Amino acid sequence: MAAIPLNTFKTTTLNLTTSPVTVYVTPTGVTTVVLLAQVSNINTTSSIVVSANHVRDVTITSIIKNTIIPINDAASLLTGKLILQTGDSITANCNVNSSGQLILSYLETANA
Repeated sequence: MAAIPLNTFKTTTLNLTTSPVTVYVTPTGVTTVVLLAQVSNINTTSSIVVSANHVRDVTITSIIKNTIIPINDAASLLTGKLILQTGDSITANCNVNSSGQLILSYLETANA
């Protein structure tokens, strides 16, 4: 089994759809610190509505819910950092397919 690096900074990007999609899942043996989570509205004709959730086992907790993002604007999903334990995930969706672009920057740290 290969050793997990102690600290690794990563970025994930995703075009949102109308169905909730899993943006990120914390790998086994890792704790993740989400540093930035932002959605940009790339729809040129209308505002979009975005929701995002933290999922742990069967517990789903809203990060944002039905947040309106105007044309040519963006919204931060977090006002601080979010800690994710092994198996935790983040899901997100938008009311118009491929109109919201999500960027997630995070630090993965190997558990001792």
